[in-house]
Amino acid sequence: MLDPPLSRGMTSEDGITSGADGDRGRGWASVCVSFSQARRYHYPMTSQPIRSPVRIIGIDPGLRRTGWGVIETEGNRLVYIGCGSVEPPDDLPLASRLLAIHEGLAAVLGDFRPAEAAVEQTFVNKDGVATLKLGQARGVAMLAPAMFGISVAEYAPNQVKKTVVGAGHAEKNQIKVMLKILLPKAEPPSADAADALAVAITHAHHRQSAALRLRVASL
Repeated sequence: MLDPPLSRGMTSEDGITSGADGDRGRGWASVCVSFSQARRYHYPMTSQPIRSPVRIIGIDPGLRRTGWGVIETEGNRLVYIGCGSVEPPDDLPLASRLLAIHEGLAAVLGDFRPAEAAVEQTFVNKDGVATLKLGQARGVAMLAPAMFGISVAEYAPNQVKKTVVGAGHAEKNQIKVMLKILLPKAEPPSADAADALAVAITHAHHRQSAALRLRVASL
């Protein structure tokens, strides 16, 4: 059996603590991923009306660190809930690392119960092997919320930067500066957690059009 993935987290405005010690004083739960028991994950979730408070999780996929950030949005108001990262041990083989990412995200989803999810798209670079592996981590990041019945939107890195900072080629430190303005209580412990919060903010701004695209795709 795999050791539970390491994770760093933050405390939410509601007093919820996430991370290595787990929400409500417990560690990451070991989540079974067999098809025979997949239903134990699932609880019915549907996209909420655009103008009601909605809890959103943003995910920044990565094999070494998968960042996550949870916010709530109501109209133009954004509220920070929590953030952190799932960090599988470096010595794990690829398949086991993907499983660890899945278990870590499943624990976060079970604790925070977001209504919608957003994942950053894979940036294609010259290293084809690295891009392929990152794409596998992204697939796991999309699978985890889908197993909870949560709709998943996707956003390109440049779109995230343009939404949060106003420029599609902004630097990571510029994203951190804007996060302090948009979410004053957020202090992400890593760049991955900061990026995940930026993805969640992007979805909060574009969720109406994202919901429309999902409805059209299901026709």
